[in-house]
Amino acid sequence: MIATMGMVGAVVLPLFNIALMTRIRRRKSSNDISMVWTIGVFSCVLIMLPSALVSTDLVFKLFSIINALLFSGVVYHVLRYRK
Repeated sequence: MIATMGMVGAVVLPLFNIALMTRIRRRKSSNDISMVWTIGVFSCVLIMLPSALVSTDLVFKLFSIINALLFSGVVYHVLRYRK
């Protein structure tokens, strides 16, 4: 039960990045999002990714892969819509 809940959380949490990308695209601006925060979070996600890839913990591995993919989209949108 706990592993299943963890797996659901690992999949659902990164999906909130889609809402952020949608908001940026709709407003055609990312000025309200800090570049320091964006690059800082993205750097940490990328630094953690190798550890996740070799981990035997499936929840950590799945979360890290999905989060790295979707947060890459956030970084792209923040940089693209920066005025």
